[in-house]
Amino acid sequence: MSLRYQLIIYWSDDDQTFLVEVPELPGCMADGQTYEAAVVNAQQIIQKWIETAEELGRPVPEPRGRLFYA
Repeated sequence: MSLRYQLIIYWSDDDQTFLVEVPELPGCMADGQTYEAAVVNAQQIIQKWIETAEELGRPVPEPRGRLFYA
């Protein structure tokens, strides 16, 4: 399975860290003290999210790439 999910990365003043959301995987988020660390952590969390979904017999959405909202 490809790990090419869209990542939304932003700085949190409250947490003093970069936060990463993966909108195609509900509840999938990561953080990191640097932008690069946040992306690496997100990749690891995506893999864990997928493994957990498969263990529970839940569907894993295919990456759609860039999302467009109405």
